[in-house]
Amino acid sequence: MFLMAGRLKGVFRQSGVIPVLDGRLVLITSRKSERWIIPKGYVEKGLSPADSAAKEAYEEAGLIGVVHYKKAGQFRYRKFGKHFSVQVYPLFIETMLDEWDEMHDRRRKLVTPAEAVEMVYHEELRQIITNFFRHDL
Repeated sequence: MFLMAGRLKGVFRQSGVIPVLDGRLVLITSRKSERWIIPKGYVEKGLSPADSAAKEAYEEAGLIGVVHYKKAGQFRYRKFGKHFSVQVYPLFIETMLDEWDEMHDRRRKLVTPAEAVEMVYHEELRQIITNFFRHDL
């Protein structure tokens, strides 16, 4: 496949984080469907996928931390007839802000890995969470 304006042929590239705090993780709701998801978004020009994902965590969930550059996994989904591929990186939370950009658009919840697996809609994302927290489930 060839790269074209931030997307692989027919597939839009995104990145996201598994936000980790004390063996638990933070989930947020999507804006429209209210499904529980991880912070994610398009890979921004000039940023690595990991750094772009960390920026999304700040904007969407008010999370500040250290992102690891080794991928935790990758999942695909379809939305509005388009295909998306999301590279997922661990983000070790240092600060959870009380106020953030999208706080009125989304809910945020700190949950155990087992709770997250029950809450998350995407099967591939559930598997990434399971694998990442393998020893805690």
